[in-house]
Amino acid sequence: MSSRKLLSPLLIGALLLAAVVVYLNLPAEEEVKKGGPLATTVKTILVEQGAMAITIEALGTARANESIAVTAQVTETVRSVNFEDGDSVKAGQVLIQLNNNEELARVAELRANIDEAKRQYTRIFNLRESSAASEQLLDEQQARVKGLEAQLDIAEAQVDDLQIRAPFSGVLGARQVSIGSLVQPAGVITTLDDISVVKVDFSIAENQLASVAKGQKVSATSVAYPGEIFSGEITHIDTRLDPISRAISVRAIIDNKDQRLRPGMLLTIVVEKRVLDTLILPEKALVPVQDIQYVYVVEDDVAHQREVVIGERRPGIVQIVSGLKAGDEVITEGTLRVRDQSAVNVLNRNNEG
Repeated sequence: MSSRKLLSPLLIGALLLAAVVVYLNLPAEEEVKKGGPLATTVKTILVEQGAMAITIEALGTARANESIAVTAQVTETVRSVNFEDGDSVKAGQVLIQLNNNEELARVAELRANIDEAKRQYTRIFNLRESSAASEQLLDEQQARVKGLEAQLDIAEAQVDDLQIRAPFSGVLGARQVSIGSLVQPAGVITTLDDISVVKVDFSIAENQLASVAKGQKVSATSVAYPGEIFSGEITHIDTRLDPISRAISVRAIIDNKDQRLRPGMLLTIVVEKRVLDTLILPEKALVPVQDIQYVYVVEDDVAHQREVVIGERRPGIVQIVSGLKAGDEVITEGTLRVRDQSAVNVLNRNNEG
Protein backbone atom coordinates (compact mmCIF):
# COMPACT_ATOMS: atom_id res chain seq x y z
CA MET A 1 0.00 0.00 0.00
CA SER A 2 2.86 2.34 0.84
CA SER A 3 4.65 1.65 -2.45
CA ARG A 4 1.56 2.62 -4.39
CA LYS A 5 1.42 5.92 -2.55
CA LEU A 6 5.07 6.64 -3.51
CA LEU A 7 4.69 5.71 -7.20
CA SER A 8 1.51 7.60 -7.77
CA PRO A 9 3.01 11.13 -7.47
CA LEU A 10 6.00 10.17 -9.67
CA LEU A 11 3.72 8.79 -12.35
CA ILE A 12 1.57 11.87 -12.27
CA GLY A 13 4.67 14.13 -12.60
CA ALA A 14 5.99 12.18 -15.59
CA LEU A 15 2.63 12.41 -17.35
CA LEU A 16 2.48 16.17 -16.78
CA LEU A 17 6.00 16.67 -18.18
CA ALA A 18 5.17 14.65 -21.26
CA ALA A 19 2.04 16.72 -21.80
CA VAL A 20 4.03 19.98 -21.61
CA VAL A 21 6.59 18.75 -24.15
CA VAL A 22 3.86 17.70 -26.57
CA TYR A 23 2.11 21.02 -26.10
CA LEU A 24 5.29 23.01 -26.83
CA ASN A 25 6.13 21.02 -29.96
CA LEU A 26 2.72 20.99 -31.56
CA PRO A 27 2.75 24.66 -32.69
CA ALA A 28 6.21 24.30 -34.21
CA GLU A 29 5.14 21.27 -36.21
CA GLU A 30 2.10 23.12 -37.46
CA GLU A 31 4.24 26.12 -38.46
CA VAL A 32 6.66 23.90 -40.36
CA LYS A 33 3.76 22.36 -42.24
CA LYS A 34 2.46 25.84 -43.09
CA GLY A 35 5.97 27.09 -44.15
CA GLY A 36 5.44 30.31 -42.25
CA PRO A 37 7.61 32.10 -39.69
CA LEU A 38 10.42 29.49 -39.70
CA ALA A 39 11.65 30.56 -43.19
CA THR A 40 15.27 31.86 -42.91
CA THR A 41 15.77 35.53 -43.73
CA VAL A 42 18.45 36.02 -46.37
CA LYS A 43 19.73 38.50 -48.92
CA THR A 44 20.37 37.56 -52.55
CA ILE A 45 21.87 38.83 -55.78
CA LEU A 46 21.19 38.00 -59.41
CA VAL A 47 24.12 36.48 -61.26
CA GLU A 48 25.28 38.80 -64.06
CA GLN A 49 27.60 38.71 -67.03
CA GLY A 50 30.21 41.44 -66.56
CA ALA A 51 33.75 42.66 -67.15
CA MET A 52 36.47 41.29 -64.90
CA ALA A 53 40.00 42.66 -65.21
CA ILE A 54 42.79 40.12 -64.82
CA THR A 55 45.83 41.84 -63.35
CA ILE A 56 49.34 41.32 -62.07
CA GLU A 57 50.24 42.97 -58.76
CA ALA A 58 53.76 43.71 -57.55
CA LEU A 59 55.60 45.96 -55.12
CA GLY A 60 58.21 48.49 -56.18
CA THR A 61 60.15 51.42 -54.74
CA ALA A 62 59.89 54.85 -56.36
CA ARG A 63 63.09 56.41 -57.70
CA ALA A 64 63.73 59.85 -59.14
CA ASN A 65 63.87 60.11 -62.91
CA GLU A 66 67.29 61.74 -62.54
CA SER A 67 69.22 62.13 -59.28
CA ILE A 68 72.69 63.48 -58.53
CA ALA A 69 74.84 64.91 -55.76
CA VAL A 70 76.01 68.36 -56.91
CA THR A 71 79.80 68.68 -56.55
CA ALA A 72 82.64 70.96 -57.66
CA GLN A 73 85.35 69.99 -60.16
CA VAL A 74 88.06 72.15 -58.61
CA THR A 75 89.26 73.27 -55.20
CA GLU A 76 88.17 76.85 -54.62
CA THR A 77 86.29 79.13 -52.23
CA VAL A 78 82.59 79.96 -52.65
CA ARG A 79 81.96 83.54 -53.76
CA SER A 80 78.16 83.43 -53.98
CA VAL A 81 75.29 80.97 -53.39
CA ASN A 82 72.32 81.41 -55.70
CA PHE A 83 69.74 79.01 -54.26
CA GLU A 84 67.87 78.09 -51.09
CA ASP A 85 67.00 74.71 -49.63
CA GLY A 86 64.36 72.91 -51.70
CA ASP A 87 64.34 75.35 -54.63
CA SER A 88 63.05 74.23 -58.03
CA VAL A 89 65.67 75.06 -60.67
CA LYS A 90 65.99 74.93 -64.45
CA ALA A 91 68.68 73.18 -66.43
CA GLY A 92 71.78 75.44 -66.75
CA GLN A 93 70.89 77.66 -63.80
CA VAL A 94 73.96 78.83 -61.82
CA LEU A 95 73.84 77.42 -58.30
CA ILE A 96 77.30 78.32 -56.95
CA GLN A 97 79.84 80.88 -58.11
CA LEU A 98 83.37 80.06 -57.03
CA ASN A 99 86.19 82.62 -56.83
CA ASN A 100 87.31 83.21 -60.43
CA ASN A 101 89.32 86.47 -60.30
CA GLU A 102 92.56 84.86 -61.52
CA GLU A 103 90.84 83.01 -64.35
CA LEU A 104 88.97 86.12 -65.54
CA ALA A 105 92.24 88.06 -65.61
CA ARG A 106 93.83 85.31 -67.66
CA VAL A 107 90.91 85.42 -70.14
CA ALA A 108 91.25 89.21 -70.49
CA GLU A 109 95.00 88.89 -71.07
CA LEU A 110 94.57 86.26 -73.78
CA ARG A 111 91.89 88.25 -75.58
CA ALA A 112 94.21 91.27 -75.68
CA ASN A 113 97.08 89.11 -77.00
CA ILE A 114 94.81 87.63 -79.67
CA ASP A 115 93.73 91.09 -80.84
CA GLU A 116 97.38 92.13 -81.14
CA ALA A 117 98.34 88.89 -82.90
CA LYS A 118 95.56 89.36 -85.43
CA ARG A 119 96.69 92.91 -86.15
CA GLN A 120 100.23 91.63 -86.74
CA TYR A 121 98.85 88.91 -89.01
CA THR A 122 96.99 91.52 -91.09
CA ARG A 123 100.13 93.70 -91.37
CA ILE A 124 102.29 90.76 -92.47
CA PHE A 125 99.60 89.65 -94.94
CA ASN A 126 99.63 93.10 -96.55
CA LEU A 127 103.46 93.13 -96.71
CA ARG A 128 103.44 89.73 -98.35
CA GLU A 129 101.16 91.07 -101.08
CA SER A 130 103.90 93.59 -101.92
CA SER A 131 106.60 90.89 -101.51
CA ALA A 132 107.98 92.67 -98.44
CA ALA A 133 107.34 89.68 -96.15
CA SER A 134 107.88 85.97 -96.66
CA GLU A 135 105.26 83.23 -96.72
CA GLN A 136 106.97 81.57 -93.75
CA LEU A 137 106.57 84.69 -91.60
CA LEU A 138 102.88 84.83 -92.45
CA ASP A 139 102.39 81.15 -91.53
CA GLU A 140 104.21 81.61 -88.23
CA GLN A 141 101.95 84.53 -87.28
CA GLN A 142 98.85 82.58 -88.24
CA ALA A 143 99.98 79.70 -86.01
CA ARG A 144 100.52 82.16 -83.16
CA VAL A 145 96.95 83.43 -83.50
CA LYS A 146 95.56 79.87 -83.44
CA GLY A 147 97.69 78.97 -80.42
CA LEU A 148 96.42 81.98 -78.45
CA GLU A 149 92.80 81.13 -79.39
CA ALA A 150 93.29 77.60 -78.09
CA GLN A 151 94.67 78.98 -74.81
CA LEU A 152 91.59 81.24 -74.59
CA ASP A 153 89.30 78.25 -75.00
CA ILE A 154 91.07 76.53 -72.09
CA ALA A 155 90.87 79.65 -69.91
CA GLU A 156 87.16 80.13 -70.63
CA ALA A 157 86.53 76.46 -69.78
CA GLN A 158 88.28 77.03 -66.46
CA VAL A 159 86.00 80.00 -65.82
CA ASP A 160 82.98 77.82 -66.58
CA ASP A 161 84.26 75.17 -64.16
CA LEU A 162 84.05 77.78 -61.43
CA GLN A 163 80.33 78.19 -62.06
CA ILE A 164 78.39 75.20 -60.76
CA ARG A 165 75.18 74.83 -62.76
CA ALA A 166 72.16 72.54 -62.57
CA PRO A 167 72.66 69.86 -65.26
CA PHE A 168 68.88 69.30 -65.51
CA SER A 169 65.66 70.76 -64.14
CA GLY A 170 64.58 69.50 -60.75
CA VAL A 171 64.31 70.11 -57.02
CA LEU A 172 67.33 70.87 -54.85
CA GLY A 173 68.01 69.35 -51.46
CA ALA A 174 69.56 70.98 -48.41
CA ARG A 175 72.46 73.41 -48.96
CA GLN A 176 75.76 72.11 -47.55
CA VAL A 177 78.01 75.16 -48.17
CA SER A 178 78.11 78.87 -47.39
CA ILE A 179 79.86 81.91 -48.83
CA GLY A 180 83.57 81.58 -48.10
CA SER A 181 83.48 77.78 -47.81
CA LEU A 182 86.33 75.89 -49.43
CA VAL A 183 84.90 73.27 -51.76
CA GLN A 184 86.84 70.35 -53.19
CA PRO A 185 86.16 67.76 -55.89
CA ALA A 186 83.66 65.11 -54.68
CA GLY A 187 82.53 67.36 -51.83
CA VAL A 188 78.70 67.46 -51.83
CA ILE A 189 77.20 70.94 -52.23
CA THR A 190 73.56 69.82 -52.44
CA THR A 191 71.42 67.20 -54.17
CA LEU A 192 69.28 67.56 -57.29
CA ASP A 193 66.33 65.30 -58.16
CA ASP A 194 64.06 65.33 -61.19
CA ILE A 195 60.75 63.97 -59.84
CA SER A 196 58.45 65.17 -62.62
CA VAL A 197 58.17 61.45 -63.26
CA VAL A 198 59.29 58.58 -61.04
CA LYS A 199 60.78 55.25 -62.02
CA VAL A 200 59.55 52.08 -60.35
CA ASP A 201 61.38 48.78 -60.69
CA PHE A 202 59.41 45.66 -59.78
CA SER A 203 59.61 41.93 -60.42
CA ILE A 204 57.11 39.51 -61.91
CA ALA A 205 57.13 35.73 -62.03
CA GLU A 206 58.40 33.86 -65.07
CA ASN A 207 54.92 32.57 -65.93
CA GLN A 208 53.66 36.17 -66.26
CA LEU A 209 56.33 37.25 -68.75
CA ALA A 210 54.09 36.81 -71.80
CA SER A 211 51.50 39.10 -70.22
CA VAL A 212 53.66 42.25 -70.11
CA ALA A 213 55.08 44.39 -72.90
CA LYS A 214 56.85 47.71 -73.34
CA GLY A 215 54.31 50.54 -73.46
CA GLN A 216 51.71 48.62 -71.44
CA LYS A 217 49.71 50.78 -69.01
CA VAL A 218 50.11 50.36 -65.27
CA SER A 219 48.56 51.96 -62.20
CA ALA A 220 50.19 52.59 -58.83
CA THR A 221 48.90 53.22 -55.33
CA SER A 222 50.60 54.37 -52.13
CA VAL A 223 49.58 54.17 -48.47
CA ALA A 224 50.37 57.89 -48.31
CA TYR A 225 47.40 58.64 -50.60
CA PRO A 226 44.63 56.08 -49.87
CA GLY A 227 42.21 55.58 -52.73
CA GLU A 228 44.26 57.54 -55.28
CA ILE A 229 45.65 55.95 -58.44
CA PHE A 230 48.75 57.15 -60.32
CA SER A 231 49.04 56.19 -63.99
CA GLY A 232 52.12 55.19 -65.96
CA GLU A 233 53.50 52.71 -68.45
CA ILE A 234 56.15 50.03 -68.76
CA THR A 235 59.34 51.36 -70.35
CA HIS A 236 61.74 48.44 -69.95
CA ILE A 237 61.68 44.68 -69.44
CA ASP A 238 64.98 43.12 -68.45
CA THR A 239 66.67 40.69 -70.83
CA ARG A 240 67.51 38.20 -68.06
CA LEU A 241 65.60 36.31 -65.38
CA ASP A 242 66.96 35.78 -61.91
CA PRO A 243 68.08 32.11 -61.95
CA ILE A 244 67.20 31.70 -58.26
CA SER A 245 63.79 33.38 -57.97
CA ARG A 246 62.82 32.85 -61.64
CA ALA A 247 61.56 36.43 -61.70
CA ILE A 248 62.24 39.18 -64.21
CA SER A 249 62.73 42.88 -63.49
CA VAL A 250 60.36 45.39 -65.09
CA ARG A 251 60.61 49.20 -65.04
CA ALA A 252 57.66 51.56 -65.25
CA ILE A 253 57.50 55.35 -65.46
CA ILE A 254 54.79 57.00 -63.34
CA ASP A 255 53.63 60.55 -64.09
CA ASN A 256 54.32 62.84 -61.11
CA LYS A 257 53.78 66.40 -62.32
CA ASP A 258 52.37 67.47 -58.96
CA GLN A 259 55.48 65.95 -57.27
CA ARG A 260 53.46 64.12 -54.61
CA LEU A 261 55.34 60.86 -55.10
CA ARG A 262 58.81 60.94 -53.59
CA PRO A 263 61.86 58.73 -54.11
CA GLY A 264 61.88 55.86 -51.64
CA MET A 265 58.09 55.42 -51.46
CA LEU A 266 56.73 51.87 -51.55
CA LEU A 267 54.23 51.57 -54.41
CA THR A 268 51.81 48.80 -55.32
CA ILE A 269 51.92 48.33 -59.09
CA VAL A 270 48.97 46.82 -60.96
CA VAL A 271 49.43 45.65 -64.56
CA GLU A 272 46.23 44.83 -66.45
CA LYS A 273 46.69 41.62 -68.45
CA ARG A 274 43.26 41.36 -70.08
CA VAL A 275 39.55 41.89 -69.39
CA LEU A 276 37.21 38.87 -69.27
CA ASP A 277 33.53 39.03 -70.21
CA THR A 278 32.28 36.41 -67.77
CA LEU A 279 29.83 35.52 -65.01
CA ILE A 280 30.85 37.20 -61.76
CA LEU A 281 29.64 36.68 -58.23
CA PRO A 282 30.44 38.23 -54.82
CA GLU A 283 32.97 36.06 -53.03
CA LYS A 284 30.86 36.03 -49.86
CA ALA A 285 28.21 33.91 -51.65
CA LEU A 286 30.58 30.90 -51.75
CA VAL A 287 30.18 28.08 -49.24
CA PRO A 288 33.40 26.01 -49.31
CA VAL A 289 33.23 22.35 -48.26
CA GLN A 290 36.72 20.86 -48.32
CA ASP A 291 37.95 21.53 -51.89
CA ILE A 292 34.49 22.06 -53.40
CA GLN A 293 32.68 25.38 -53.69
CA TYR A 294 28.91 25.61 -53.29
CA VAL A 295 26.30 28.34 -53.50
CA TYR A 296 22.63 28.44 -52.57
CA VAL A 297 20.28 29.23 -55.47
CA VAL A 298 16.79 30.44 -54.54
CA GLU A 299 13.86 29.03 -56.54
CA ASP A 300 10.27 29.58 -55.35
CA ASP A 301 11.56 30.75 -51.95
CA VAL A 302 13.44 27.49 -51.41
CA ALA A 303 17.26 27.31 -51.20
CA HIS A 304 18.97 24.72 -53.40
CA GLN A 305 22.61 23.87 -52.79
CA ARG A 306 24.57 23.89 -56.06
CA GLU A 307 28.20 23.09 -56.80
CA VAL A 308 30.10 25.71 -58.83
CA VAL A 309 33.52 25.91 -60.45
CA ILE A 310 35.33 29.21 -59.96
CA GLY A 311 38.12 30.74 -62.04
CA GLU A 312 39.90 34.02 -61.46
CA ARG A 313 39.57 35.90 -58.20
CA ARG A 314 39.61 39.63 -57.58
CA PRO A 315 39.13 41.38 -54.22
CA GLY A 316 35.51 40.66 -53.28
CA ILE A 317 34.46 38.90 -56.50
CA VAL A 318 35.06 35.60 -58.30
CA GLN A 319 34.64 34.32 -61.82
CA ILE A 320 32.04 31.55 -62.21
CA VAL A 321 33.21 29.04 -64.80
CA SER A 322 30.30 26.59 -64.47
CA GLY A 323 27.35 25.74 -62.24
CA LEU A 324 25.35 28.97 -62.68
CA LYS A 325 23.78 31.00 -65.45
CA ALA A 326 22.97 34.67 -65.79
CA GLY A 327 19.81 35.56 -63.87
CA ASP A 328 20.16 32.91 -61.15
CA GLU A 329 19.24 34.25 -57.70
CA VAL A 330 22.06 33.41 -55.27
CA ILE A 331 22.14 33.94 -51.51
CA THR A 332 24.89 36.33 -50.41
CA GLU A 333 23.94 36.90 -46.75
CA GLY A 334 22.57 34.28 -44.38
CA THR A 335 24.27 31.25 -45.94
CA LEU A 336 25.37 29.93 -42.53
CA ARG A 337 21.73 29.49 -41.44
CA VAL A 338 20.54 27.92 -44.69
CA ARG A 339 20.39 24.24 -45.57
CA ASP A 340 19.58 22.53 -48.85
CA GLN A 341 15.80 22.60 -49.55
CA SER A 342 15.12 24.97 -46.63
CA ALA A 343 12.56 27.75 -46.96
CA VAL A 344 13.91 31.29 -47.18
CA ASN A 345 12.54 34.78 -46.96
CA VAL A 346 14.42 37.11 -49.32
CA LEU A 347 14.72 40.40 -47.51
CA ASN A 348 16.00 42.59 -50.37
CA ARG A 349 13.90 41.25 -53.25
CA ASN A 350 11.45 44.14 -53.18
CA ASN A 351 14.37 46.60 -53.41
CA GLU A 352 15.94 45.08 -56.53
CA GLY A 353 16.09 47.10 -59.72
